Amino acid sequence: MSDFVLALDQGTTSSRAIVFGRDGDVRAVRQVEFAQHFPRPGWVEHDAEEIWQTQLAVALEAIDAAGLEPSLIAGIGITNQRETTVVWERSTGKPIGPAIVWQDRRTSEECDRLRREGLGEEIRRRTGLVIDAYFSATKLRWVLAHVEGSRELAERGELAFGTIDSWLLFRLTGGRVHATDPSNASRTMLYNIHDGRWDEEMLRLFEVPPEVLPEVRSSSEVYGETESVLFGHPVPIAGIAGDQQAALFGQMGIQPGVLKNTYGTGCFMVLNTGEEPVESSNNLLTTVAWQVGERMTYALEGSVFIAGAVVQWLRDGLGLIERSSDVERLANSVADNGGVYLVPAFAGLGAPHWDPFARGTIVGITRGTSSGHLARAALESIAFQARDVLKAMEADSGLSVEELRVDGGASANDTLMQFQSDILEVPLLRPRILETTALGVAYLAGLAVGVWDGVDEISSQWKLDRRFEPTMPPRRISGLVAGWRRALERAGNWLEEPTPGA
Repeated sequence: MSDFVLALDQGTTSSRAIVFGRDGDVRAVRQVEFAQHFPRPGWVEHDAEEIWQTQLAVALEAIDAAGLEPSLIAGIGITNQRETTVVWERSTGKPIGPAIVWQDRRTSEECDRLRREGLGEEIRRRTGLVIDAYFSATKLRWVLAHVEGSRELAERGELAFGTIDSWLLFRLTGGRVHATDPSNASRTMLYNIHDGRWDEEMLRLFEVPPEVLPEVRSSSEVYGETESVLFGHPVPIAGIAGDQQAALFGQMGIQPGVLKNTYGTGCFMVLNTGEEPVESSNNLLTTVAWQVGERMTYALEGSVFIAGAVVQWLRDGLGLIERSSDVERLANSVADNGGVYLVPAFAGLGAPHWDPFARGTIVGITRGTSSGHLARAALESIAFQARDVLKAMEADSGLSVEELRVDGGASANDTLMQFQSDILEVPLLRPRILETTALGVAYLAGLAVGVWDGVDEISSQWKLDRRFEPTMPPRRISGLVAGWRRALERAGNWLEEPTPGA
């Protein structure tokens, strides 16, 4: 048995591939960004074909960079941006339109209608989710309503729907396998998290023909093999998990009560709640963490739409920095935020507010405000949003959080991590390997093909890089939090404000 696993980490802004050894260390990593498309305000799209091509390219490059022959890869794991919706022709493998990204808000009004009709409680009871354009169901319904002829093709079984994991699996296997796992299925608003199957009532509500749906299989099993032409040798595809659930697994959050926060394009806090789903009373999501064998593990999750993306906006939208990593130096050029608060509600607000009509807001600007204050306010906005989620999570679970495990690209920012520890008033534990999303799905795949014998073996591989301890005085914390709450009030429900002059 080979000692190497390839993780395909298909994210919102980039496709990445990482080769891991049996010791859990990174042997090689390759990454490339791909285009983001914003055809209308609130719309976010990807080219699914570009996602496939970039993901395949970095996979080949990573294997080569590791100095390996493809035959030495024991298995492939796929982890992915969740909720993003692709519909394609089964016969050709070609998408019938752009992928509608999880950040897309085009179906917000439909979601508002569903809430007014009083369907929120029933949808939550079955799927664990709140009604929001974030999830796949309304995106899929939109595609079938707006792409000419698509509904008829779907009902004849000629189209396939999937989140990005299903799309990559279909292409990797040459169209032989159309499947997903429960961690991704539970993000569609079409999956019954209690029964572990597609929910007939949700399919009826969202007018989804069952013929388009992927088969739901466990998160750790051999789904099929890659086409020989892709790598020159068939490689088993043996693990699938949505990016945030994979990160929890990679953080060794395999026991109930372990909490992690991933700082990527968005910010996602996930708490392992064990084998029973915990219903939220504070607008969090009840979701499937993973399924290994017949055992389903559940989680509570708070999803923040804009985290690292606010730094990208400083770079690409305002031109304040050349590289995302420059934000820490710019933020540290000032002693504090100077009274400036930035609410990055570029795509509305996620948990625990769920305000699709909120929009980005900067308050507290004076003539003395500098680019440094904006940079610091941007970083602090990530931490404030995470605090809102953690407080809701403590209320739902009844637990008092004693520590938080962190990962993702922005967790490398020491200034952000220290402020996060301060504002949460809990220690932060940053692991030596920050690529926990890719590592988690590598573990799931490796367990399925025998690279690792069990979770006891992989648990010993988690290693601490740095521990951040809270140092900020309580009075300072309360003042900052009060300012953040006032800023949130001004950002909220923005799109429902009367148009000037109307």
